Amino acid sequence: MTEKSDQAYKSIGEVAKLLNLVNKKNGNLSTHTIRYWEKEFKNIKPRILSGRRRYYDNVEIEKLKKIKFLLKTKGLTIKGAKYFLDNDNSLDLDETSNHSINTLNKEILKKKINKISKLIKNIKIRK
Repeated sequence: MTEKSDQAYKSIGEVAKLLNLVNKKNGNLSTHTIRYWEKEFKNIKPRILSGRRRYYDNVEIEKLKKIKFLLKTKGLTIKGAKYFLDNDNSLDLDETSNHSINTLNKEILKKKINKISKLIKNIKIRK
């Protein structure tokens, strides 16, 4: 059997295997997860050929890797991942992306801490 070129289109099963999307209970590939992400993230556009088979090029696979990273590794919600992808076109799966996400989280935490500090000050003043 010959190996596929890295540039060749990959089937949904191959992409699920590449992304390590495996059902922990039965060990089957979770291709339904990729189809769900396609519905939620409109910028994922696989080639759909005869028989409604989906094929993904490297650009689409990179998008799926980013989505998996944001959802599974960083724990963002679908809405949060959409926001991040829409507002940060330079996202890479290296330390830069971790820094970007951490910076985003730090800003949110700073705002919450400031709010809490103000509430505590107001409580102390009223006592």
